[in-house]
Amino acid sequence: MLPERSTTKHHTPSRLLIIWLAGFSIIGLIAALVFFSLVRDLVRGWNTTALSAPASNGVTVTNPQTGQPVVADVPTWTGIERVTVLLLGIDERKQETGPFRTDTMLVLTIDPVAKTAGMLSIPRDLWVTIPTMDTEGKINTAHFLGDAYNYPGGGPALAMETVKLELGIPADYYVRFNFDSFEKVVDAIGGVDICVAETIDDPLYPALDNYGYDPLHIDAGCQTMNGALALKYARTRHTGTDFDRARRQQQVILAIRDKVIKQNLLPQLVAQAPSLLDTLQHAIKTDLSLDQMIQLAKLATQIDPKNIKQATIDENMVVAYNTPTDPPQNVLVPIREKIRELREKFFTSVPTANTTGEAALAATSARIVVENGTKINGLAARTGDRLTAAGYNIVEVTSADRFDYQHSQIFSNVNDTTLAAAIARELGLPASAVVTGTLNDGIDLKVVLGSDYRDAAVTPTP
Repeated sequence: MLPERSTTKHHTPSRLLIIWLAGFSIIGLIAALVFFSLVRDLVRGWNTTALSAPASNGVTVTNPQTGQPVVADVPTWTGIERVTVLLLGIDERKQETGPFRTDTMLVLTIDPVAKTAGMLSIPRDLWVTIPTMDTEGKINTAHFLGDAYNYPGGGPALAMETVKLELGIPADYYVRFNFDSFEKVVDAIGGVDICVAETIDDPLYPALDNYGYDPLHIDAGCQTMNGALALKYARTRHTGTDFDRARRQQQVILAIRDKVIKQNLLPQLVAQAPSLLDTLQHAIKTDLSLDQMIQLAKLATQIDPKNIKQATIDENMVVAYNTPTDPPQNVLVPIREKIRELREKFFTSVPTANTTGEAALAATSARIVVENGTKINGLAARTGDRLTAAGYNIVEVTSADRFDYQHSQIFSNVNDTTLAAAIARELGLPASAVVTGTLNDGIDLKVVLGSDYRDAAVTPTP
């Protein structure tokens, strides 16, 4: 299960700042933004004693006060359930006080067992019903209404509820940021390298300091963009479509991730942190605790770039429509069947050989036996079919040595239980069901079904 969401403020030792920085580059933009809001109190209490962490399973960065390398231990994310975060970029201008609409809505998800991740962009003009507000509107107004009408949890909570009810995508957490924080993050890493496919010429790009225009021109080709230009590249809508805009936003997020990893920028970011705190301490809001972000950052280091999915609710999944309002609005009406198909593909992740570690077995080749340890006829056969459909290699379906198993068990023939944990999650079993042991020759995993297993066709009884 997911660690419980924190409702109280955590006061964490200063050494965790180093741990967090070691991981935030990997989790990408979300971690970069959250970092600046979380470290405010930590930097003020920085001391070298607190940074003398053990070297076990850790990473090395530099203490900006002493210039000496420090090895910090990184805790492990222990949950086996998928983790999904709703990223909200609000349309906040310096002269405004809110409430604000969301300029960007992006779903970020990580599967801790299959070691896969994904980014799904939601167009801001999607026409939906806003829960509890008894009104229809563009999905980007959910955040505005949540703050304006004091919805429990505010704008982020109503945005999460809207995405859940209208798109069938439940988010575990959220991160909200504004334009200024985005620019500062990009500038802190020395800009990002972006390859522009086609020349962009947008004379109507909106100015951030007023309600006028800030004409934008970007030549085609690969180039390094500073924070201000990267923001404009990600936000412009007058060149191409809103769907192109969503794809550019994903491109920038991955560029941030690549820049920090490839150039090992963590020590420099540590040194810059104090100077960035004053401008960014009010720019980010999240319900993730520092401990959770540390653990997610480490988890993200284990994800191969080619196992990061990118998806957009695009022109093939919506119908353009002019509302009968005064004035009329140009909106996108969702084709729910198409979005459902996208959602199912986006959240499907079966472990592969390159994501389960050297000691783990590939899901497509590991030989798995399913045994029925209950008196429910056909339980093992149905479960075998279910696992086969999910991509697992079921070589035998049979009865167990007895029929009174109270608890299901998944026996793994190797110490790396990644694959066994994936099957536990697929079957809705707890992580405690996974055990290691010696199996018969040629068998890699054995699933023994007990009375705690809830079959889709029959609800077993003890």
